[in-house]
Amino acid sequence: MRGGAAVAGPPRPAEAARAARRRTILDLVAGRAVGSQEELAGLLRERGFAVTQATVSRDIADLGLVKAPRGDHHAYVTPGALAGRPGPADRPPRPDVDEARLRRILADYPASVARSGLTLVLVTRPGAASAIAQAIDESSLADQVGTLAGDNTLLVLFADEPALERWRARFAAIAVRAAAGAPAADGATTTTSPQDPRTEAQR
Repeated sequence: MRGGAAVAGPPRPAEAARAARRRTILDLVAGRAVGSQEELAGLLRERGFAVTQATVSRDIADLGLVKAPRGDHHAYVTPGALAGRPGPADRPPRPDVDEARLRRILADYPASVARSGLTLVLVTRPGAASAIAQAIDESSLADQVGTLAGDNTLLVLFADEPALERWRARFAAIAVRAAAGAPAADGATTTTSPQDPRTEAQR
């Protein structure tokens, strides 16, 4: 109609499904401690949503979900839910608990790190990528917006450059401690790069 406002039609099926899925995600993370993408994807499938890990990763990024301490674990929360939560300085650090599993896995399955845009590409031994991804999701590393694991390749996704650099420095420090067999410590990050895991794999 000339001179009049366009009338919006009904939402498309795909848009309606996405909105319903994301409402469900918000309900899930508000009602329970969901600590990994795999767990969230499983809960969505139980509720009738056909999702892939890539879909869940996009939803997490678009909804702005972040990981925060929740009991003895880290779990996804909305940015609004962080208001009034005690910050890192208000709780005693527990890097030994947060990093122990990731450090053990990296000691057995070292990973090289490369970069493509706002994505870090971790390459490890065949069959180990999903174990590393789960250990990352359960660790105190929280700057990533998601992880995508294949057989020997893991993608770690970030929203911006500072988050990527913080994460990369912390991961490098954990990898160095894993290679050295030293206990985790949450001090100043080191700029030393971990030894090339491809060399380790050939030994």
